Amino acid sequence: MKLIDAHTHVQLRQFNPDRDEVIKRAVEQDIWMVNVGTTRKDSQAAVDLCEAYAEGVFASIGQHPDEREIFDYDWYMRTGAHEKVVAIGECGLDYYRVEPHLFNDERDRQIELFQQHIELAKELGKPLMVHCREAFSDVKSVMRKEIGDLSADVPGILHFFTGTKEDAKTFLDFGFMFTFGGLITFNREFDEILRYIPKERIIIETDAPFVTPDPYRGKRNEPAYVIEVAKALAEVRRAPFEDVCKQTTQNAKSAFGI
Repeated sequence: MKLIDAHTHVQLRQFNPDRDEVIKRAVEQDIWMVNVGTTRKDSQAAVDLCEAYAEGVFASIGQHPDEREIFDYDWYMRTGAHEKVVAIGECGLDYYRVEPHLFNDERDRQIELFQQHIELAKELGKPLMVHCREAFSDVKSVMRKEIGDLSADVPGILHFFTGTKEDAKTFLDFGFMFTFGGLITFNREFDEILRYIPKERIIIETDAPFVTPDPYRGKRNEPAYVIEVAKALAEVRRAPFEDVCKQTTQNAKSAFGI
């Protein structure tokens, strides 16, 4: 049964000792992956992995809102045209670690960076891979102004969704899809949201090497473990496992155009 890990980071240093084995372990189980960049360097590394594997490995390129390097728009524009770059991001807003006395300046910086990613997505016709942490109001505000100009069939994927029903409704109206990861295997707080969002809008992810699902908690996460997320989603939605695998895979293919 094919699965797609829609948001992972196998290009990061945590996988340096055994990266090829990790990728092969997933691909041999018919699990595909999208490696998501958070800086220019690891965005390039994600693209390099695409080129090293003929099938099953894709990339999303961008700069995480916490990262403060200069955003090289021209480089991202050139690199984003690669046929196996399927999304723009990880981009968005993250206020979790912002000191109160620095908030206004940091908010402005992050919004400007987010808007540059949105311009890229417009020009390239690719979906946004959006990160949102303690910033739903501002992300919604930015997207309300921009959503009409995004030309991809699915304008965005909201990664690791932790918002409310109201937040979900807004992003559903925008045409977004939502990813859920290992958190749903051990935290029942999101069961209601998982049942609320239509099955046609849910994608699964690992966010590896982070947020390892049960029963592997305490170990480094990896794309092969996305099957545990699919199992948890099937349990919460009271749906057959095979149906969840088929639906989330089709959703990911539609979102990424693969």
